[in-house]
Amino acid sequence: MDTLYHEAEQASERYNDAKIELDELQADLKSLRADESREDESLDVVRDQARDAILRQYAGTSLSAVGEVLAAGEPGEFLEQVSTMSSYQRLQQGLFDNYRTGLKALSIRQDATRKRLDQVAEVEAQLAEEKATIDAKLADAKELLGRLKEDERREILSRGTADRAPAPAADVPASGRASAAVAYAMAQVGDAYVYGAAGPSAFDCSGLTMMAWAQAGVALPHSSSAQYSSGTRVAASALRPGDLVFYYSPISHVGMYIGNGMIVHAANPSTGVQVTGLYSMPYVGAVRPG
Repeated sequence: MDTLYHEAEQASERYNDAKIELDELQADLKSLRADESREDESLDVVRDQARDAILRQYAGTSLSAVGEVLAAGEPGEFLEQVSTMSSYQRLQQGLFDNYRTGLKALSIRQDATRKRLDQVAEVEAQLAEEKATIDAKLADAKELLGRLKEDERREILSRGTADRAPAPAADVPASGRASAAVAYAMAQVGDAYVYGAAGPSAFDCSGLTMMAWAQAGVALPHSSSAQYSSGTRVAASALRPGDLVFYYSPISHVGMYIGNGMIVHAANPSTGVQVTGLYSMPYVGAVRPG
């Protein structure tokens, strides 16, 4: 049961990571599409200017200018007409250069948009795969639980209930913003564990810590591995209430330290949110948010 729950949680945390990546890709895609639209509008303006220049040229504007130069009598007038023609030609060349530059910029934006769309499709496929893994592991766990004798089932489902009582007072009381985070997390003891949930009455591990620290005004990502990069690293000997503690390699579980060697965490579907020992799982490290 523990193995199946852990494998489901690993898939769930990968799912959370993929959701974060998907949100970032979609924001990037939105920006790229806006850039592409602006480039397209700018290109329309330059295209119209270039077309008008070509039409004027075929209408005889350039030939007329040449005739005026040839007909100029005075040297000063001749130089002035030559200067006018050169300016006109430079203007035309500038329009065509702008058009070529605009085409190139639009092509770059279109390529970037296509790549982002491909990446979005890949991440969406990954999300579907991880969701299928979660469902399969939970189904296996339920099947296993159903095959157990009634007394064994009661023992498994009641495991950890003694830990659900509030922990004794911490050696170092939570202070500042951490106190709000600890108070929120402790108030959820006994709530259900649901993969991908972040309250108000059910949580997964990173959903609980994310919502707890949100009460203190600190934004954390909904991912245990991402939360490990969202604060100052803390040694186990220096832990204070409110610090986030992480488990397994690669990281796939997070809890909150509450003092006296205890943590509060959303454990699994059998036990829900509970209080347990700091080293009840393979410990990796800790960070201090805020």
